[in-house]
Amino acid sequence: MSFERTQEKLKILADAAKYDVSCSSSGSNRSNTSKGLGDSTGMGICHSYTEDGRCVSLLKILLTNHCIFDCAYCVTRKSNDIKRAAFKVQEVVDLTINFYRRNYIEGLFLSSGIFKNADFTMERLVAVAKKLRLEENFNGYIHLKSIPGASDELMREAGLYADRLSVNIEIPTTEGLRLLAPDKKREDFIKPMIKVKNEIIQYKAEKKVLKATPKYAPAGQSTQMIIGASGENDFQIMQTSNHFYKNYNLKRVYYSGYVPISYDNRLPQIGSEVPMLRENRLYQTDWLMRFYGFDVSEILNDQHRNLDLDIDPKLSWALRNLHEFPIDVNTADKRMLARIPGLGMTSVYKILNARRFRLLNWEHLKKIGIALNRAQYFMVCSSNQFERRDLTSEQIKGFILQNSTSKYRKTLSNQLSLFG
Repeated sequence: MSFERTQEKLKILADAAKYDVSCSSSGSNRSNTSKGLGDSTGMGICHSYTEDGRCVSLLKILLTNHCIFDCAYCVTRKSNDIKRAAFKVQEVVDLTINFYRRNYIEGLFLSSGIFKNADFTMERLVAVAKKLRLEENFNGYIHLKSIPGASDELMREAGLYADRLSVNIEIPTTEGLRLLAPDKKREDFIKPMIKVKNEIIQYKAEKKVLKATPKYAPAGQSTQMIIGASGENDFQIMQTSNHFYKNYNLKRVYYSGYVPISYDNRLPQIGSEVPMLRENRLYQTDWLMRFYGFDVSEILNDQHRNLDLDIDPKLSWALRNLHEFPIDVNTADKRMLARIPGLGMTSVYKILNARRFRLLNWEHLKKIGIALNRAQYFMVCSSNQFERRDLTSEQIKGFILQNSTSKYRKTLSNQLSLFG
């Protein structure tokens, strides 16, 4: 294989992989003055996080962008007139090792279009990881994308060589998937998730008895949903996430705002705004569910089916539940402190530690680092200041927005129109 052809494949298959956000990707470009492979790999480098929180740079590519399916939302769908390419197993192994030796990457994120069938594709993904581990003695991070419909045997083998596995459910609802990808079945996405979940549980149990038991997908499994392609509201999206967190022990659900790539009348047309702000609000809601003790029904429900775009979901919940406030920071438990807008969990723990020694007032809270711009309207402390305020939710919202800035402010008015 010529150097030029390898470069061409890398450009095509790294570019096709950019639509998958389930490796916490962010663009990176490393210049190379010695005319090595590094110059053309900016779109192929992403950042991810290991189980212990360490950030690693990954080579992010598809094995191939050939696909037997014709999903309307996918750039690699079989009916799309694009340049196609495919790596051989050994080519991906060689690229990974060469990039690693040049200190460009610390690991590999490998996905693929589906060619021939699910098992044929998954077998090659597993072969890459297996060669890296056994033949190259590669101990870097490997994230493999599970192929919907792959056999249990291949999924079991994949987890023995990959640090993380993920299968994208793609569209949040069964109805949306049926509309945009009629050849796919939701159960084909669920089957590998169940297998990975059960294998993780089994291997952890066996390792307690036998220390030599190998690790199985030690960084767990994740999934991704495309947002804004099929008309679901935020309540439906977060109900789906909640279901997968509770039933499949997922580490993360990723939300990817749909990038219009088709003139298909079932989809937002090319030129439509990518819902970046909505995507951000969904991530904030996801965080509240996983780390702040919120139930999805508290944030979204039949009466409030879409997230507010002008304020974050915790503030939105607080303004709808003013009867829960103000909260006394000197007596409230951790759960209630975490519900005060403007307080992150780090601030909550600082308050819990500091109040062991004295009653806290506003000056103490400022020194701790509490952002009082929004928090002051929802809490009281050892001070008379602010305690006599009797403001409505609209007044509080107005004061907060007046003194707030957001990197999404420019897109706010456009995206609000989507919910008119």
